[in-house]
Amino acid sequence: MYWEKEIETMSREKLEELQLSRLKESLKRASRSFFYDKSFKETGFNPDKVSSLKDIENIPFTTKDDLREHWPYGFLAVSKDELVRMHSSSGTTGRATVIFHTANDINEWTNLVARSMYMTGMRKSDVFQNMMTYGLFTGGLGFHYGAEKIGALTIPAGAGNSKRQIQLMQDFGTTVIHIIPSYALHLIVVFEKVRVDPRKDIDLRIAFLGAEPHSEKTRQKIEELYGVKAFNSYGLSEMNGPGVAFECQFQDGLHIWEDNFFVEIIDPDTLKPVPDGEEGELVMTTLLRQGMPVLRYRTQDLTRIIPGPCPCGRTHRRIERIKGRTDDMMILKGVNIFPLQIEKKLMEIPGVGSNFLIMLEREGFNDDMHIKVEVQKEFFTGDLKQLEKLKRKVVEELKSDILITPKVELVEPNSLPSGEGKAIRVIDNRED
Repeated sequence: MYWEKEIETMSREKLEELQLSRLKESLKRASRSFFYDKSFKETGFNPDKVSSLKDIENIPFTTKDDLREHWPYGFLAVSKDELVRMHSSSGTTGRATVIFHTANDINEWTNLVARSMYMTGMRKSDVFQNMMTYGLFTGGLGFHYGAEKIGALTIPAGAGNSKRQIQLMQDFGTTVIHIIPSYALHLIVVFEKVRVDPRKDIDLRIAFLGAEPHSEKTRQKIEELYGVKAFNSYGLSEMNGPGVAFECQFQDGLHIWEDNFFVEIIDPDTLKPVPDGEEGELVMTTLLRQGMPVLRYRTQDLTRIIPGPCPCGRTHRRIERIKGRTDDMMILKGVNIFPLQIEKKLMEIPGVGSNFLIMLEREGFNDDMHIKVEVQKEFFTGDLKQLEKLKRKVVEELKSDILITPKVELVEPNSLPSGEGKAIRVIDNRED
């Protein structure tokens, strides 16, 4: 059983006492690394003088650039012969970051994922199909180990080969899947082609959505199409991977496991803490990791702490679903825009499909946003006036939300690039 009641429902006072104790130990471990030893000496920070959680604000932030610049072993806090695994980010926006784990780190991570999956209702009797990439990416192995810890039959399907994914679901009675949201929507097209109804012909009841931000409308659409409860998960490789925060059955925010992580929300401009309920950048500190502690890591993810208790009884605070990343933000004509804003608005418009592509272009001194949007096929076979009417509605709805007027092109279903990996939502053709 993975309902750790004593930890998950601990009073705030006791939870913070536990955090402080673990923070002190984490600081001692971190000081053995080249990076933090140097940082502490340069800033005059003394881990031994930490007496309250408030003292964490005296520690400098850690950034992705810090991790890149000290590749590969600059953050290592143990000898290499104590390590059993490494994971790495994709490195699509620069040199990849790498995280090392001891056997105990893997065990603690596995327990968090198992705790998260159990919280949603997954049990030993379930059949779990993992449709994520295995390898350096943390999502595949993270969920795999968690499912096995619970005792569920685990199918390491990996990503891709959509028809085979459906066949596996049918043959083995899959009840729980782990899938990227955009791929879940793409897979529906394949279900239709092979004439299988996921609501009637498959035994699915739970879908874990991760690896890319998605809107509430997208979640609701997946739940409707598959006939499942779809749970949002949050993770990042610098803090382990999946299992950092997870929705409970009430689906009202994601519980961050505060016995393993210390959480701050800061104003990304002033770098000062913001009160609960106010949006800012998520900053996290590992409390139990041995191989490679990471302190005050700026995730670049924008969210807020949801004030008040959760009806589920867990006392670990909840964060709102990630709004976007500070580095995903597009600035056009002085307006800050996130791809997730556009997705959310498009999903609210009847007739619009599940895929879209934003292209940013520069003409002279003008920046323009072009958006290609897939819509239902009947708009191309009937009265074209209806297509033009839908286009006007899309433009008006987007303009009301993002405050600029995009150039919109409506295209037929499945005409935009799609695949098993993260969806490509933005192509920036502007010159720096």
